[in-house]
Amino acid sequence: MSLGADFTDQSGYEAILQRLQDGRHMCKDVEELFKMRAMAEERYGRELVAIARKAEGLTEIGTLKASFDKMKAEIEKTGNLHIQLSEKIREDVQKVEAFREHQREQRKKLEEIIEKLQKSKVALHKKTMESKRLHEQRCKEADEAEQAIGKKTNVNTSTHRQSEKVLNRARICRQSANLAEKQYTWNAEQLQKSLQDWESTYRSACEVFQQQESERINILRCVLWDHCNLLSVQCVNDDECYEEVRKVLELCDIIADNNCFIEMKKTSCRPPAPTEFQCYSEVNSNQSPRRLETNRLSVMLPIRVPFCGNLEGGRNSGGPFTPAEERGGISEKYMVLYNFRAQEADELSISKGDIVTVTEQGEDGWWTAWKNGLCGMVPGTYLTKISQQNRDPPSPHTECLPIKLN
Repeated sequence: MSLGADFTDQSGYEAILQRLQDGRHMCKDVEELFKMRAMAEERYGRELVAIARKAEGLTEIGTLKASFDKMKAEIEKTGNLHIQLSEKIREDVQKVEAFREHQREQRKKLEEIIEKLQKSKVALHKKTMESKRLHEQRCKEADEAEQAIGKKTNVNTSTHRQSEKVLNRARICRQSANLAEKQYTWNAEQLQKSLQDWESTYRSACEVFQQQESERINILRCVLWDHCNLLSVQCVNDDECYEEVRKVLELCDIIADNNCFIEMKKTSCRPPAPTEFQCYSEVNSNQSPRRLETNRLSVMLPIRVPFCGNLEGGRNSGGPFTPAEERGGISEKYMVLYNFRAQEADELSISKGDIVTVTEQGEDGWWTAWKNGLCGMVPGTYLTKISQQNRDPPSPHTECLPIKLN
């Protein structure tokens, strides 16, 4: 950088110092960025580890449990990787801090030397300018005194004593001018030497400053590059962890899990035997069958059984017979195609494969159906017709039950 015409002007040197100061602030900004990123990575990693350890999943069995456990393990591994990443970022922070402090110490020594030379140069410049002004003043006084000698010699009225006085004054002024000239010359020479020393030191310092700036840009570029590499590697590690989970999920077998549950919780290979009806008259007091000596006649007698349903039609609930059967009407059998869970009190829950009796088909798509003595509304699109049967009208509120008589 050029020194300029006025070597007392330090604007060029101050611009260089400002640039170095800005570079130092940039290093601090990078350090702050890395510190915040390290804190974020550490916090995120610890949260992942805490999440993985809090998730239980103890109620699951089989291959799905293995997949879930693998997920927890990989989440914890990912969290630990992020914690390790935060430590590596902090190492980069320490590297930048050490570099910044090294440059600051090196730059501080050069700045002290240049500042000392600058003060000496400014002081000599000031002294030289004062000697210059004094020299000009003494020369001007000597010239005026010499001109006064010429005027006195041209005047006939001047006495010899006055002429000697003028000559003596001119001689003294000239001597003072000569002394001022010597002082001015010596100050100028000292100033020139100081200026040369300052320029030499300034050039050397500028070369050092330029080298420092190059190193600063290079190291910041490298640490930022390494930071990006660390983040990329972390992304790859995260993906590898999730890929391990996906591999285990591919082995998840629904049939195997169901069979595992059956194997763990099974109670028997066949259902219990049905409870058969035994007539009281055929069983003795010891709970063993006894032979009857008389013939038994089975007859059908009408027995009056109260009906528990609502005879008005519509949405009924409860009762052993449908209104159509009680009125002697026709009831139609339907098979359930889809599961339906009752949402209202007047609806009937049905399951796929059930056989229900439909007694009324509403125009809104809701049909009145009976199942196991319960009545309610079901969607008609969930049913398919399988048969239709006519029933003889029984007596109102009665049913014929078989009664065996001896």
